[in-house]
Amino acid sequence: MKYLGIDYGAKRVGVAVSDRDATIAFPRAVLVNDGTVIAQLKKITEEERIESIVVGDTRSHGGAENPVTKEAETFIETLKTETKLPVESAWEIWSSVEANRYAPQGEEHNDSAAAAFILQRFLDMKG
Repeated sequence: MKYLGIDYGAKRVGVAVSDRDATIAFPRAVLVNDGTVIAQLKKITEEERIESIVVGDTRSHGGAENPVTKEAETFIETLKTETKLPVESAWEIWSSVEANRYAPQGEEHNDSAAAAFILQRFLDMKG
């Protein structure tokens, strides 16, 4: 089964894909979160033959909602409707911190790397 991983943000959406065996996640793209992001994600799911989507849960360490949580929940519902694929949530805490560890010095992390960390954690837990 091939998965699409998403690191949702108000400005950008990081995207990663798994291999066909669902063992390794790879960064795929960073999309501007505008009126075309759902259509772009749908196109990627078709090109990559994705069977399921994993979106990082934006809640904080203690599980509290933040300003992006409601927006992300609406995004997930729209994504389910438009792609007709199952969408699961995975805890995304520390994914940006992990991605920053691998960013070139002085540069901000790449959101697709954060998406890959989210997806890889999900794949590892699924085992």
